[in-house]
Amino acid sequence: MDAKEWEWDETLFSGSAAHYGIGRMPYPSSLADAIRDELDLDGTGRLLDVGCGPGSLTVLLAPLFASATGVDADPDMIAEAQHRASEAGAVNIEWRHLRAEDLPADLGTFQIATFAQSFHWMDQPLIARRGRDMLSPDGAWIHVSATTHRGVAAEHPLPHPTPPWERIEDLVSRYLGPVRRAGQGQLPHGTRAGEETTMQQAGFNGPTRITLDEGRIADRGIDEIISAVFSLSSSAPHLFGDQLGAFESDLRHLLQEAAPNGRFAERTKAIEVVIWRP
Repeated sequence: MDAKEWEWDETLFSGSAAHYGIGRMPYPSSLADAIRDELDLDGTGRLLDVGCGPGSLTVLLAPLFASATGVDADPDMIAEAQHRASEAGAVNIEWRHLRAEDLPADLGTFQIATFAQSFHWMDQPLIARRGRDMLSPDGAWIHVSATTHRGVAAEHPLPHPTPPWERIEDLVSRYLGPVRRAGQGQLPHGTRAGEETTMQQAGFNGPTRITLDEGRIADRGIDEIISAVFSLSSSAPHLFGDQLGAFESDLRHLLQEAAPNGRFAERTKAIEVVIWRP
């Protein structure tokens, strides 16, 4: 991604936070189990979840630590995370509204730092250097690579139709144009790549990779698919302006045509856990 083409701004996920809990499929409990077993976590230490969004991963992993801190640049995401934590009874989490680029922000030292579907939005070399200094010598840095707003093609028949994602993308393009939107700018070539090189240059060792492929079949309703669309930066609610209602009406009609009974099914995508050590 060329920095001249796009720069981060605070509207990137404006209006999306409330849609995460509805439209994003939750991480499986096996993800926490795999991280615990690989790193021998015993309920002590501190967790830092960077770009935590609405706390999906933070709340899942918090029981593995004495305390956890979730940071995110979107205030609505932090508010949603606080709500989720309260509902889950997670009392050992501190939430901070700040950009990853503002770290270390006097937060101290952590045993584990996690990035779930977030590192690609950041100044990766800067965050890698600063984050490494925030880890204890025996700590670890974890990337969780997942696609939770949609599934993958299934090899066997499913109980319901799969969501018509290509038609959904075409509809978004009709309203927002053919070039991917992101905040106040555009991302014609997608987000940054090259994470492995960045981590090595910052002095990390590894990585260790764990793949979780449960192949669960998710049963999803029309409202869930609509929220999945609005949970994306490329189709966040604010981008539609005064056409938001018309877009949602067209999207709902498209989905009702694709699944007259209002139910869809998808096979969940594999989750990759990439672990680096300082």
